[in-house]
Amino acid sequence: MAIVNRLTVDGRDYFLPEPVTELRAQILAAVQAGGGYVNIPPLRGGPGIDILFSPGTAVAWSQIDVGGDTDSGEQDPGAHPSNDDQYGI
Repeated sequence: MAIVNRLTVDGRDYFLPEPVTELRAQILAAVQAGGGYVNIPPLRGGPGIDILFSPGTAVAWSQIDVGGDTDSGEQDPGAHPSNDDQYGI
């Protein structure tokens, strides 16, 4: 199972590598200080992006399971079942 962290800042999503504990603390410190820039690291390589966080910045954290064991017998809820009979196949 692979977990990806999603940080949503004012409606824009940023996908982050683990761990995010230090990043969360940096964002909280910037907001508590009245505002400040925090570097958001990229999911894969690169310099990241600096975002100005302030007390009015809308921030949400979530985790997404992007991998998993497909042998469980459960169907992906977003998948559509095949109906080959509908097309005469």
